[in-house]
Amino acid sequence: MFGDRGENPSRSELLSMVKKHSNLLGKTLVEEQDAVDVEMDSRFWHDVFDLYFIRGKESRGRQDDDLLFFVRKVSLHGIVFNDNEEDLTSYFVRRWAPKLDDLLGKNLSEVDWRRSFYLNMIAHTAFSVTVAICSHQVLRTHQAGTDTPLSPIYKVVKTVYASPSRVNFQLDSKKAIETKPAYPDICFAVDDFDSTFDAVVLSDTDHCYCVILNAHGGAAFPSEKEANNSSSSNSSPMKTDTDSGKTRNAKLTLFSGFVSYQMVREAYDAGKSRFGSLLSLSHSLGKTDRLYMKGPGGRGEVEVAVSGVADQSDQDSAPFSPVVSKRGFAIGSIVRKAASVASVAAKHAYAAAAATTTSDDEMLPLKCCLMSISLPWEHIAYDLLFKGSPPVNL
Repeated sequence: MFGDRGENPSRSELLSMVKKHSNLLGKTLVEEQDAVDVEMDSRFWHDVFDLYFIRGKESRGRQDDDLLFFVRKVSLHGIVFNDNEEDLTSYFVRRWAPKLDDLLGKNLSEVDWRRSFYLNMIAHTAFSVTVAICSHQVLRTHQAGTDTPLSPIYKVVKTVYASPSRVNFQLDSKKAIETKPAYPDICFAVDDFDSTFDAVVLSDTDHCYCVILNAHGGAAFPSEKEANNSSSSNSSPMKTDTDSGKTRNAKLTLFSGFVSYQMVREAYDAGKSRFGSLLSLSHSLGKTDRLYMKGPGGRGEVEVAVSGVADQSDQDSAPFSPVVSKRGFAIGSIVRKAASVASVAAKHAYAAAAATTTSDDEMLPLKCCLMSISLPWEHIAYDLLFKGSPPVNL
């Protein structure tokens, strides 16, 4: 399909073409003529996949880019599985090779190239999650449209990776014991959640637990340098976002939500199977409970390990301040011993709780460790291609 062009199009040009063929993203009902058009474009998606992830100059830019995901076709009778154990999932994985068709062999006819392109675009994009403690009052003022800056009381920024697999954590051991397919959902798991978020403690009734997922580089963000080097004239019919007059954001927010201390506390105390439309709690016999938070509008799900912080105020320890320095936290810069941080955070939390509550309403500091975020792949793909609103910054 692209052979008549002579020179291969750049990633920016390819992504511009993909956007023109992505009108059906997120639609639950597809008109018959649209469905036929998508089916007719199977070769287009195959060629775009080949150029973008196999032959593209940037396809080897990241260390994990040698893993490629292929979604199986779904017929009216569902996915057709063979006797191979690998065929028991809706997708399969291969390591990068210079020739796409040779890489797949007999599996070539099983691939849904459109969904496979979107899945790899997501998997090869760079993401980070921000977990923050904010003032509920400040959040409400900010949402009301005032000029009040949204400054967190405490925050942690962590690099996360998109995967079509879901990790089931064993809370008593804090280790992943099982991985199973999550597709069509995409999961962003934090394997070391217990140590990464050990100091994230809600210690005031005004506190809110905030979670933000941002995309900021990789396959969904082709570099301008690569685009300029690949095209020396303006005669190409494939244009970048500048055609529509829109400026491409260097960072996109795919998920943002918060929940108040009171809502977390009530769910934690009651161990309810459901808490309104926002929270559900899987209560265990151990010290840590698994809390599920639904995103705004029911979009996406956040899995959090919640535990009450023991009173360690009698232990000697240096004072602890949860306030972020003006320089902020760089990704991966938080290096602490988990036990030490937990002890210091617990002492601070109880000190703060004692200063803000009465004897009639005992304050229980709650440690909240983000384990994973899950979002439908179509929502992620649509936002990566079309979302124009500015990112949420904390």
